[in-house]
Amino acid sequence: MTTTNAWDPSENSVAQRTHESQRPDLFKFYIPPPKGLSYRNKAERRKIHRHVYAGSAHIDLDAIEAEAAELLENDPAQAERFFGNKITAGSESWLDTDAWDGRAAPREVPDGTPIVVGFDGSDVDDWTALRAETLDGYQFTPTYGDGLPTIWNPADHGGQVPRLEVDAALDEVMRRYDVVRLYADPPYWETEVDTWVDRYGDKRIIRWYTRRIVQMHAACERLVTDVTKADSTFTHDGCPTTASHMGHARKAARPQRRYVLVKASAAQKIDAAVCSVLAHEAAGDAVAAGLARTKKKSYVYTSSMW
Repeated sequence: MTTTNAWDPSENSVAQRTHESQRPDLFKFYIPPPKGLSYRNKAERRKIHRHVYAGSAHIDLDAIEAEAAELLENDPAQAERFFGNKITAGSESWLDTDAWDGRAAPREVPDGTPIVVGFDGSDVDDWTALRAETLDGYQFTPTYGDGLPTIWNPADHGGQVPRLEVDAALDEVMRRYDVVRLYADPPYWETEVDTWVDRYGDKRIIRWYTRRIVQMHAACERLVTDVTKADSTFTHDGCPTTASHMGHARKAARPQRRYVLVKASAAQKIDAAVCSVLAHEAAGDAVAAGLARTKKKSYVYTSSMW
């Protein structure tokens, strides 16, 4: 038996690996704090403590509050993990996972809806994923086949991403929705991206290199802003893999106060997060290009003589 505090998802700890394991012989007991409460608000923090320490008669909530308040001054993320039982990334993380989780509002996206797609592919190590976004700011992981998510872990496919399956999944997404733009990061997938350009047209399939520091920094900041600003209408489907990848992403400093996204460790993948950045950038560019405007119907009037 192992006991632990809530972990930092950017550290790939033993606790995290155990919790995320799919082994059938593991029993996991975890009480997450209530959603919608701020740990930085004293009154709401008290409610969180009452919830996560329920049934622990030996716990003095006043003593817990005193320790938590002291730690909050210097390391609020650690305080929330230690005393609020919240799986919270440390201060070096790219995006506040609490803010990301707070934007979850799953909904159905009808067939034929105009959308954009972000694609980031690998081969044998990192994951491959497609994330989509409607032009009114709802981001989601499409499904294909028998409802499978468009996210591929090479470990689940004999150690290599199933490229033909990815191609088939993309074709299903393109046929099911009105995909106005797809931003694809080409490395490792140059041949496939060329095929998609030939198949769907260069107006819809755009090569978008994430290695471009200026553009990638701006795209990352756009998503962070739209996730965290108070009056944002951005929402998403609550995809658990994407949420995990968001927590793994770290900033790597670049010149002129810019950054790019990197993994906290080799085992902690961020590909779905990168796809989210690409999809959101594509959505913004599509709206700016006027692709979100309602198409007007054209009528032809004729007259006849009797």
